[in-house]
Amino acid sequence: MEDRMQLISSETFEERGRGRGIGAAMDVDEEGRYAGKGGVFERLGTDRDGSGPQKSVEGYILIACNLHEECTEEDIYDRFSEFGEVKNIHLNLDRRTGFTKGYALIEYQHFKEAQSAIEALHGAELHDRLLEVSWAFSRGPVGTRLSTRRRSEK
Repeated sequence: MEDRMQLISSETFEERGRGRGIGAAMDVDEEGRYAGKGGVFERLGTDRDGSGPQKSVEGYILIACNLHEECTEEDIYDRFSEFGEVKNIHLNLDRRTGFTKGYALIEYQHFKEAQSAIEALHGAELHDRLLEVSWAFSRGPVGTRLSTRRRSEK
């Protein structure tokens, strides 16, 4: 009786298989796998080299650091709107104190506007503090990889 149960369970296991799609179902040639150019994908074109700012869905985002705790959105808008249309300003507030956390995200539609704001305002003074303005999101240099090792492994 036990031999029969082992035989039935092993047959069931072999019929089902293990995992998903292992075996004959996975024997698909690479040419037939993708429609079009056989799995060769186009790279999205960029107008600059691989390093530099990363455009978000809506525009180019700058980060302004070292803001005074009593700095308001109006202060930031007045200062940054000199270089182009500011689409959005995000200013985080500390829940406990109600003051700003010291940084703001400023969004421009066009690259040239954002670039001119960085060049003019990085190191400029706002409420007796020197601003640090740079790209919020940027691509790293082409061909370099960040290390994934933990500090204890180094």
